[in-house]
Amino acid sequence: MSIELELQNRSGSKCELCASSIGLKIFEVKPTSNRGGDENIMVCSTCNSKIEKPYESDTNHWRCLNDSMWSEVDAVKVVAYRILTKIASDGWPQDLLDMIYLDEITLNWAKAGLLAEEVHIEIKHIDSNGVQLLSGDNVVLIKDLVVKGRGSFTAKRGTAVRGISLDHENSDYIEGRVEGQQIVLITKYVKKT
Repeated sequence: MSIELELQNRSGSKCELCASSIGLKIFEVKPTSNRGGDENIMVCSTCNSKIEKPYESDTNHWRCLNDSMWSEVDAVKVVAYRILTKIASDGWPQDLLDMIYLDEITLNWAKAGLLAEEVHIEIKHIDSNGVQLLSGDNVVLIKDLVVKGRGSFTAKRGTAVRGISLDHENSDYIEGRVEGQQIVLITKYVKKT
């Protein structure tokens, strides 16, 4: 039996997260260890588009997890746990996280996927116009900035900063030379040229 047919039979041809039957697709729950259909769930097109970044749209869609988190299918519980963890700051998801039950192996699977996602998160530096900044770009200040420290001065609006470098731990900071001094600049006060 194919994995798709197996999942359709298991799910009753419905999304295993929200019970919709529109645009069903197979979603592979990584990391996998060759358990076949047990590492996949059937999801609708809406859930599929929101699973990776559930916090970027209306999180109320995920209230359906109140039911699906009790599924007998470990892969469904893993996805529910991951989504609830990502949107826990909304308040109500934390209540569900406090109730969800995952055995040790399933919990480790859920956490392994969250860690893998964190490793792949790319920090992007965005200027005041929403344009991505790259190391070596040239920018212009859009606001007068008071520079403190040795030799305090005011970097004037319109000052060009050539060959910036990026802070790889904070998307709000870049570095560049202004009046011969290497300074830290905040991305919302510059625009790419």
